[in-house]
Amino acid sequence: MVETIVGCKWSLTVYQLLDQDINRPGEMVRSVEGLTTKVLNQCLKRNVEFGILEKISYPEIPPRVEYRVTSFGEKFMTILDALKVLQEEIEVQ
Repeated sequence: MVETIVGCKWSLTVYQLLDQDINRPGEMVRSVEGLTTKVLNQCLKRNVEFGILEKISYPEIPPRVEYRVTSFGEKFMTILDALKVLQEEIEVQ
């Protein structure tokens, strides 16, 4: 799971967008240059399957979908934050 998520260059970007309260796929695609709908959907699907994100579908027309970080996802992102700090320390040396 970790290899799949960390190996996907867009997963970390998606987490940053969610942290900025950008939780709708259309907003995400518009916010990041180079991110396509197809790649985003694959990334979001993988994260939902791993239990990092949850998909919320609203019964509206047009349909509205949002993504939120699960409690497991919060723990996982804490680990990613620690890795980021470690990487920064390595780069300083």
